[in-house]
Amino acid sequence: MYKIISILAFLMLASSGLEAQIFFTRSGKISFYSDAPVEKIEAVNSSATSVIDTESGKMEFAVLIKGFQFQKSLMQEHFNDNYMESSKFPKAIFKGQLDAPYQVNFKTAGTYTAKVSGQLTIHGVSQPKALDATFVVKEGAIEGNAQFNVSVTDHNIDIPAMMVDRIADTIAVKVEMEYKLLEK
Repeated sequence: MYKIISILAFLMLASSGLEAQIFFTRSGKISFYSDAPVEKIEAVNSSATSVIDTESGKMEFAVLIKGFQFQKSLMQEHFNDNYMESSKFPKAIFKGQLDAPYQVNFKTAGTYTAKVSGQLTIHGVSQPKALDATFVVKEGAIEGNAQFNVSVTDHNIDIPAMMVDRIADTIAVKVEMEYKLLEK
């Protein structure tokens, strides 16, 4: 996974000029919550990888599906084997960019909000995704946060009829990243 992030960072750096700064993380946190009538389902993955090119506003995220941790091991097993088919579709990926990169001054400390648009690929299906994100710029680091919803039907995730009361069609997703400057 480190090789993939290093290659992505190198390619983004090469394509955006010499003044670009690349920030990355291998310990981003992505969590989701399903609020269905019968059962609430929560899971967290604290090993998401992400990279941001502060000059162009391009960004990418990748998370291993099997890395999501549930409170109940049986839920985790069903999630990986029956719904997400994580052996067949091992990663969720977002490739996008800030709609207006100039709205976030990555060189000045502060809190900024911005629109991010791109393609979200889950379960082998890519869908356009536009969301609001918050960036907190600190000395040598950037925190990125976003919340959005994902429809399981948009990504061809089949929910058996007998489980419809236990799994919501719309899943609330929360992203929390702490980026550090990629040293050249």
